[in-house]
Amino acid sequence: MTPAVKLLDKAKISYQLHSYEHDTCAQNYGLEASEKLGINSNKVFKTLVTEVDSKQLVVAIIPVSQKLSLKAVAKAIGGKKAIMAEPAKVQASTGYVLGGVSPFGQKKRLKTLIDKSAMAFDTIYVSGGKRGLEIETCTATFEQILAAKFYDIAA
Repeated sequence: MTPAVKLLDKAKISYQLHSYEHDTCAQNYGLEASEKLGINSNKVFKTLVTEVDSKQLVVAIIPVSQKLSLKAVAKAIGGKKAIMAEPAKVQASTGYVLGGVSPFGQKKRLKTLIDKSAMAFDTIYVSGGKRGLEIETCTATFEQILAAKFYDIAA
């Protein structure tokens, strides 16, 4: 099991695992999950790591069908500028490889923002900590486990 699954089990959080055969040629991991699991892409969320003001790593969770507004991320945490974090920093801080970054069970707990559109669904899907594994859980889980805050961060 991945660190994400272990964390949810330890916290006694209700969730469902969904797995699929990951295609190594896939370019967009989130859309691949949506297509292979037959789920609306607005309900499948990707976990992105940003760097705000060249010092603070911040997790941004948005629908796979959307693009991230870096300006909105910076504004949400009172920063001036946000950029996408370098892959090496992402892997070092989360412990996950790109395409398998879960918001749960990361090595270092980072400030977490989730797009407000998640609140429209009873449950959403995020990476389970490896390519080909998705966790379905309610949005309250993100507040409870990650102290995530909801903002309009999709472009």
